[in-house]
Amino acid sequence: MLHVGRDLVASLPGSPSPSVERVRADAVRPPFLRGTFREVALVGNALGFEAAAGERMLSAVEELVAPDGVLLLEIAPGSGERSNYLARLPLGAVRRLVVAPARAVLPRIEREGFRAEPVRHRPTSFHRWTVDDLERRWAGRGWKPREVMAVAPALGVDAARLAEVVRDPRAWGRLLELEEELGRRRERWHDAAAVLVAVARRP
Repeated sequence: MLHVGRDLVASLPGSPSPSVERVRADAVRPPFLRGTFREVALVGNALGFEAAAGERMLSAVEELVAPDGVLLLEIAPGSGERSNYLARLPLGAVRRLVVAPARAVLPRIEREGFRAEPVRHRPTSFHRWTVDDLERRWAGRGWKPREVMAVAPALGVDAARLAEVVRDPRAWGRLLELEEELGRRRERWHDAAAVLVAVARRP
């Protein structure tokens, strides 16, 4: 992954340099000075897979963030969900429908509700963090919530429908708007297979 990350950054438009500093280290004991990073990201649901050491890992990562800096976490509160309405429509109909503005599609999605994705196998040591867990942790400890978003609550992991929508760039852009609108709603955070949480450290 260190090589993949280097190559990915180098391929980005406007990348200032193909060189990327890479460090292989233990996230529970990171080899960096405290409070020196403006942005720190812990993604791939590392907290959940770390399980017993998750609290220590989160504490270590929090300490790396500078005052006014931002911490971005990815957690997996649930098994995921998708819209009942979009799941029952034929593939082509989904692509044609999502071209409409999100406000035109949302009432039907909300009326028909959401279905949970099947529970996927997780290691026995896996720990599911929730947004509530994090909010309780940060309350009164100098962290200010910036943004929370559930990932893909509209189509979930429906590969066939995603592939159909991707065929039309306009539909794909509108689907992202729809997913973002739904993902910002607190009721979508509980069962999502992935939630992104951004908080800022107060000065």
